[in-house]
This record gives sequence, C-alpha cells and structure tokens, in this order.
Amino acid sequence: MADDAMLKFVARGQEYPAKREAELRAEDFREIADRYAVPEAEAQAGRCSQCGVPYCSVHCPLHNHIPDWLRLTAEGRLREAYALSNSTSTMPEICGRICPQDRLCEGNCVIEFSGHGAVTIGSVEKFITDKAWDEGWVEPVRVGPARGQSVGVIGAGPAGLSAAEYLREMGYDVHVYDRHDRAGGLLTYGIPGFKLEKHIVMRRVARLEEAGIVFHTSFEIGRDATLEELRAKHDTILIATGVYKARGIKAPGVGAAGVVEALDYLTASNRKGFGDAVPAFDDGSLDADGKHVVVIGGGDTAMDCVRTAIRQGAASVKCLYRRDRANMPGSQREVANAEEEGVEFVWLSGPEAFDGTDKVTGVRASKMRLGAPDASGRRAPEVDPGGAFQLKADLVIKALGFEAEDLPRLFGSEGLGVTRWGTLRTDGKTMMTSLDGVFAAGDIVRGASLVVWAIRDGRDVAAHMHAWMRAKARVAA
Repeated sequence: MADDAMLKFVARGQEYPAKREAELRAEDFREIADRYAVPEAEAQAGRCSQCGVPYCSVHCPLHNHIPDWLRLTAEGRLREAYALSNSTSTMPEICGRICPQDRLCEGNCVIEFSGHGAVTIGSVEKFITDKAWDEGWVEPVRVGPARGQSVGVIGAGPAGLSAAEYLREMGYDVHVYDRHDRAGGLLTYGIPGFKLEKHIVMRRVARLEEAGIVFHTSFEIGRDATLEELRAKHDTILIATGVYKARGIKAPGVGAAGVVEALDYLTASNRKGFGDAVPAFDDGSLDADGKHVVVIGGGDTAMDCVRTAIRQGAASVKCLYRRDRANMPGSQREVANAEEEGVEFVWLSGPEAFDGTDKVTGVRASKMRLGAPDASGRRAPEVDPGGAFQLKADLVIKALGFEAEDLPRLFGSEGLGVTRWGTLRTDGKTMMTSLDGVFAAGDIVRGASLVVWAIRDGRDVAAHMHAWMRAKARVAA
C-alpha cells in the first residue's frame, strides 16, 4: 500500500501552492503564497520517483533525506516526515522558503530531466515544518549534560544560530554576540517579509533562548569587547559574522544623495515592518514611495530590492543588469515574480554616471554585450559602443554583492589571518582560524553564499569545536 502513494509523476502534474494575484500581493509584505493543504501536500510528495541515486539529496548542501520525507508525507505520516527533515537541518521551514530550489534540489530532480516537472520539494518542506509548529511537534532543544565549558559565537545569522543550537545540545554554555538589536542576521534584516515573514525567524530565536542560549544584542566586537577579551571569557570562539561590506561602483556622481546601498535600504524596510522608528525611512531617504527607482545588480539581493520598492509604492522600478537573463545569478523564480509585480528589467546594461547635483535625478548607462568567457567560465560583459541611454531616477539602489569587512582591524586582533579576498583563513580540516581555539564558518569564510550553506557550515563547525574542547578538557584533567 505504501508503494501505491509514490511514482505518480506521470499521472499527476506539478503544482506549487497558488500565489496571490500580483496586484494584491504587491500591497503588503506577506509571503506571496500560502502553504499546501494536507491533501495537496500529500499528492505532490507522491510524485517522487524514489530514485536509487537521489540527485536532490546529493545537490542539497545539507544532504537532507528528501525522498524519505517525501514518501512519509505522501503516506500521511507527517510527524515522522517532520522529524526526518529536522534531523539534518536546524531551519527546514526557512530553507523551504528561501533556498533557490531551482538551482539545487528541484533543479536536479530526475523527473525534471524527464520533462514531467520537478517534485515541489521546497514547498513540501515548508508545509511539513509549518504543520509541526501548528501541531506542537517542534520540541524544545534537548540540552545535554553540562560540560562546564562555554562558547562565544560572534554573529547571530544562520551559521551562528545553527552552531549555537548544536553546541547547546552537546551541553556547552553558549553566548551569542550580534551587532543588531535582534538575532537572525540577514534572515531578520536582509530578506524581505514577502519571502520570509519575520515571526518565522523570531520563533526559532525564541526556541534557542528557551534552551538557555544567551543573546548579547547591540554588541559590537571592537567597541564593547575585543576579540581577545572574549577569548579570555570563553573556552572557544566561533566567528560567523557573514559579509556586510557592500561592493562599490566607480562612476561620476555615485556619492549623490539618493544613491544608496541595498542592505541599508532593506534593513530600513524590515525595521519598519517590526514597528521600529527609522529616521532615514521616515524622512524619505530610504523610502521608494512615489519615486522612480533604479536597482543596479542581478542577484537575489537586487530582486529583494525591486520587489520591496514595488510594495512601497514606487512610481516605477527598473533593474539594470550588465548580463542577460540567462546569465544572471539571481533566482529565475524571483525574476518572474518581480515581472508579475511590475518591475522592468533592462538587460545587458551598465551604469556609467549618476546625474544630479544635490540629489540624484537620473542614471546614464551603456548597453553591454557578452564577450569571451572570464575566469569563472561566464561570458564577460563589455560595453557596446553607441549604446548610451538615460533613465530617470529619484532613488538608485546599489545591489552588487557583499565583501568581507576588515575583521582583524575591527576586532583589534591583527593575528587573525585573512585571504586575499578579506575572508577569514581557516584550516580545511578543522575550520579553525590562525588563532588557537577560534573557529569560523559561513560567509565570512566562503564569501557571500546561500543560507543553506551557512546552516551546513554551522553544523560542521559545531562538531569540530566539540572535538577541540573535548581534547582540551582531557588535557586539563
């Protein structure tokens, strides 16, 4: 009977949860689609072909047991499906919402290759974990016997939170330090609510607080304590700050008022969603209402910006990207959502200068064309002579990606080794930095990457820190 629930991909079509109409969803910051009802989730999970080599799991950074919890879902065994999903991920409902499944699990689904449309893995993952929260199946963190050792985690983003949870389960005292006034990092302040509603993040943080993890918010290393002071306070340290330094543009007029950084813009919007006082939003500087907005960039952050501007009531929103649609780094689903909501994409275009004296009034741009492949294998954009044009703009948002801050200087720790890209240098086997007992994980090691990779790194580094502290305890004994 169990087998009867599966292998339905020929007779049953791919169906994602229905999205709200674009005109309606563009009026608020709620998520754009509801989750499945139980029968729809079971039916869509039953499309899985249960292949012998599950490429979906292979291409998931967490190596989630995807075919297994799809089978359990199809059979109506939802609590077991949740438990299995939760066994490899500390944030399955968050990954179900914001992972680029089209590039990872679903993009490598075997039935996608056969022309039947991938199993809707992310939507099912979201469904089973939301169901678990609704039904009270999400249990408190199981804290292990106290070890008498403490860990300091710098950064309350996905890597830091993931590591903190695993280390607390092992019985360590865990303190998390973060520069913001709420935990969550980019989950809280970078990703808009229409992709990830904030109560989803806050309930995860609350669960960690209830487990005895101590959060020190509005705490800056270098201002409130040096790294050496934290090392003296804790048995080991994890640096999981992420990368927050915005990549710049070298062009005349780039310093004009109204040319802003993507993260400043998104943080202001998310803070308003929490009901915070945000002077730079309230005075109009970081509010797109009534403005002609140009966003520069083609990644997921750029997609977050254009869709936020639509919801703030912008007069027009254009996205300027130097490559074509097929070569953009952002999710194609996000591009489609943005187009439905009224965003205009100006492909193969790059900024040359920003007009305006006291305030930006426009963007001068050039048409681009794709030349020979660069070192990454992608065709490099080059200026197409004679293709100059101009766009009206009252607000320009730079969304060109992020780089590492100068942590040795900020933390007052010159012995902290970095790579030529500014990311922290770590031992490939132990994830330890150049400082004994100081580990690092997530984007501050990888460079700007995906949330799911940060969660994976948090899981891995917790195991390495545990091994190091056990060895330290044995020596002390």
